[in-house]
Amino acid sequence: MTSNAIAASSTSARTLLVFGDSLSAAYGLQVDQGWVVLLQKRLADQGYGYRVVNASVSGETTSGGRARLARALAQHKPALVILELGANDALRGLPLKDAEANLAAMIAAIRPTKAKLLLVGIMIPPNYGPQYAQGLTDMYQRLAKVQKVPLLPFLLEGVALDPRLTQADGLHPNAQAQPRLLENVWAALKPLLER
Repeated sequence: MTSNAIAASSTSARTLLVFGDSLSAAYGLQVDQGWVVLLQKRLADQGYGYRVVNASVSGETTSGGRARLARALAQHKPALVILELGANDALRGLPLKDAEANLAAMIAAIRPTKAKLLLVGIMIPPNYGPQYAQGLTDMYQRLAKVQKVPLLPFLLEGVALDPRLTQADGLHPNAQAQPRLLENVWAALKPLLER
């Protein structure tokens, strides 16, 4: 597991915890190319006093995230959490009801900490069947509505299925795609930030 605090030397800085999978862990890239490091740079450039901790793990499922979330919350005491999980559940064809229950449990665990939360959704290719693909989209929408949390519906908006922006596996965004991912996240995250 790679959990790295990026930049920001001030111990008084609020912590922003990115809790996700390979899409946030800069899979296949240099760590400093990923959107999470780009986010830290933007926060610093714009005068937001956040220390970004990337606790994302490639291959992570919602059940794996649920199992390790409490420790991450206790260790980092975040003021804001970006929760980006579910893609690996979907790619493995796992039951969406289980993924939804795991995400709901993680949201419930974050709530008592008073940390703000941004839920980040993902979509999958139609070859998994239209019902399953739509079910995944609906799952994030339902969680956001029921749990009353802000949602970025699709992290890979403008990137997915574009061969110029994906790695050879056709799934993971390449270095050129990372600024676009940052813009996608920033649009949903900015209203939650405090100076």
